Amino acid sequence: MKYLHAMIRAADITKSLQFYQELLGLKLLRQKDYEEGRFSLYYLATEEGEPEIELTHNWDAAEYTEGNSFGHLAFSVENIYEVCQKLENSGVAILRPPRDGHMAFVKDPSGISIEILQAGKNLPEHEKWSKMASSGSW
Repeated sequence: MKYLHAMIRAADITKSLQFYQELLGLKLLRQKDYEEGRFSLYYLATEEGEPEIELTHNWDAAEYTEGNSFGHLAFSVENIYEVCQKLENSGVAILRPPRDGHMAFVKDPSGISIEILQAGKNLPEHEKWSKMASSGSW
C-alpha cells in the first residue's frame, strides 16, 4: 500500500493555490479540468513523488462545512519563525504561535488546519512569538 494524497474541497481555488504555492512553497504537479463533471483537480506536493494534496474545485457554487473528524495537515520547515512571519505578512492569522520554536498552527483559505513544525531542533525563543497568545480553533 502507498499513501497518495489528501483531498480538500476549495471554494476559492485562486486563494487556495496562492496559499499552498506562494505561502507554503508547494509545487503544482498537475492539474486537470473535467468539463462533464464541472470540476477541476489540482495536485500539489513538496516534490514529485512525495505525498500530495489534491485541491478539488467544483465549478458551481457550493458551501462547504468543516467536519470534526479530520485533524490537520502537517509540514516541517527549516525556520518556523520565517515561515510564520511570511504567513502573517500575507494576512494569515497565526492561531497557535511558535512560542516554543517548534510548532505553530494556521488555517488555509478553506478552513483546513495546518500544523507547521520546525525541522530538527527547536529554535531559540523569539520575543515576538513567545508572548503571542493562541486564538481561534486549530
